[in-house]
Amino acid sequence: MLFGGYVYLLLRPQYTNGQVLFFVLTGIFMRAVLLFAFPNLSDDIYRFVWDGRLIVNGLNPFDRLPSDYIREAIQVPGLTPELYASLNSPGYYTVYPPVAQAIFWLACYLSPNSITGSAFVMKIILLAAEAGTLILLLRLLRHFELPLSRVLIYALNPLIVIEIAGNLHFEGLMIFFLMLAFYWLVRSRDLPAVAAMTLSIASKLLPLLFFPLLIRRLGWKRALVFFSLTGLLVLVSFAPLLSTVFVNNFGASLNLYFRQFEFNASVYYIAREIGEDYSGQNLIRYIGPAFAALTALLVLLKALFERRASWQTLPVAALFAISIHLLFATTVHPWYLALPLVWCLFTRWRYPIVWTALVFLTYAGYGPNGYQEPYYLIALEYGGVLAWLIWESWFRNTARFKSSISTQK
Repeated sequence: MLFGGYVYLLLRPQYTNGQVLFFVLTGIFMRAVLLFAFPNLSDDIYRFVWDGRLIVNGLNPFDRLPSDYIREAIQVPGLTPELYASLNSPGYYTVYPPVAQAIFWLACYLSPNSITGSAFVMKIILLAAEAGTLILLLRLLRHFELPLSRVLIYALNPLIVIEIAGNLHFEGLMIFFLMLAFYWLVRSRDLPAVAAMTLSIASKLLPLLFFPLLIRRLGWKRALVFFSLTGLLVLVSFAPLLSTVFVNNFGASLNLYFRQFEFNASVYYIAREIGEDYSGQNLIRYIGPAFAALTALLVLLKALFERRASWQTLPVAALFAISIHLLFATTVHPWYLALPLVWCLFTRWRYPIVWTALVFLTYAGYGPNGYQEPYYLIALEYGGVLAWLIWESWFRNTARFKSSISTQK
């Protein structure tokens, strides 16, 4: 029902600036309503609180596994057996970068004894970030002389509202800082862009994927300075969390992401089945890293061989990069689609909208006996997105062909 109303609003032919503002405020109001809803569709909140309570007590969340505290009977205020039982990954080291960890600390400092209270603090911060994102999107659309109504693609999208404002995922914070960096870059304000990009990476590491696309747009000298300063500031941001075991533990969690985790994948599942038929075992430990390397190679090739590398075409290239990443990923959670959706605002491509609707099918796998992945629904999800993408490509090519014929006449 939500997506039906959402699509109806997107298909309306024209909006005045006043109407756009009204619907943007409506989107903010929808997010504000969810301040008072506990994130029941995700259990990540419990790890957020676990990490935050560790930092409040002066402990580094990267030093030990949650299971270590239970096994060794280490007493830490707030780390209760009930909280531990709610964790979805007690045997894995945390993977959340410093900006996210700072918010976990603040939430647990302000609400030390209530998970609901800590969630509320985090939601206020994400609500502010989402409001900032919508303001930045309006300014960027105006800068590129694109219809302001395109902001509704992000402002009213049910997945964005539910997964970021409702289920408390920090893609919203990453996207705010990423769009802020993009905003400063198009205005040739490199230093503010460096600061914003640093905060985006320190919220989620994924913006690193777009760095090759900046080289030709900045030029080699500016790019070298930009990358060096950003890298230095990212290291500084990690400094409070550094310890003798940080690199090994953080690297171990990232390694597990590529070599063990599986959820809602597409090309990977096909490769996995072929690998199992060939070898008799799951080859994720080889396929995951190989696909990650292939993604990096394809993004680099895209960066090197773009026909026209400009700030105007960066969203198209970035949409390609994140789509390739998700295509070859072993894990694609619904909230991962926030990034391709926000980039598509500045392009003619609309398949991310279809994807944000169909990815909700993955929730059908959750039941009283745990999660059983519904492969037929995954096939429906990716088949629907692929069908739309093929139609969209054909339609664009046909329109371009007709336009060229008309011009020749």
